[in-house]
Amino acid sequence: MSDEVEPGHVRVRLDLSYDGTEFSGWAKQAGGRRTVQGEIEDALRTVTRSGDVTYELTVAGRTDAGVHARGQVAHVDLPAGLWEEHREKLLKRLAGRLPKDVRVWSLREAPAGFNARFAALWRRYVYRVGDRPGGVDPLLRNHVLWHDWELDVAAMDAAARSLVGEHDFAAYAKKREGATTIREILDFGVRRRADGVVEIEVRADAFCHNQVRSMVGALLFVGDGHRGVEWPRKVLDAGVRDSAVHVVRPHGLTLEEVGYPADELLAARNKQARNRRTLPAAGS
Repeated sequence: MSDEVEPGHVRVRLDLSYDGTEFSGWAKQAGGRRTVQGEIEDALRTVTRSGDVTYELTVAGRTDAGVHARGQVAHVDLPAGLWEEHREKLLKRLAGRLPKDVRVWSLREAPAGFNARFAALWRRYVYRVGDRPGGVDPLLRNHVLWHDWELDVAAMDAAARSLVGEHDFAAYAKKREGATTIREILDFGVRRRADGVVEIEVRADAFCHNQVRSMVGALLFVGDGHRGVEWPRKVLDAGVRDSAVHVVRPHGLTLEEVGYPADELLAARNKQARNRRTLPAAGS
């Protein structure tokens, strides 16, 4: 599949953050719901005085309603003349036009082969949980889930590490027609911060829909003693959704960072990521 930028256009990389509390997710939706993509595209159209023309964004990871992002990446293809006219003042103009719960931190011409989605090597998410008997700090309430059982972080960490590697995550994913559920988790661990908040951090080449929140749900059952350390891996190996695995609420989840290869490797990664994955046959 070709991903060439149209002649006369420039691909621009955007690095951005948002508080997902009041958004119905990243992607534009019918019915006028407020989305991150919609807000940025509207602002871009306004500040470049583009009339009815919308320049569509492609994002590294589509976040669900209520999920936050600190290190989201997107790209947009703009006419070269428009980019040249507005590039010096575009960032500041967007800051003045965008609502305060979404910020674009940088705009720069992307190197050849860059695609915010397909050129990404990995995405890193952190889910934050508070287990203090009195609840969560009110100032953190939109970013930290309250779990009303004390959590054993060591047990959760051991369970998380058992899921590292390339597997079929059908047991933790919302199945989508024609899409594979094979993913590779590169790192998965759990720690407790000095202020008591538990951080569940996972880094993978990509994620299925609801995968992170489902895996966090399984780890919480381990942490509060309802299941053993081995249970999340047993669920994975069973390959089917387990009714005991709950998809936790979205507000504790933040996309922290997206990783890309060196510029000269972007095109190869872009092509590789479009291939449908399969797992090696048993014994091979």
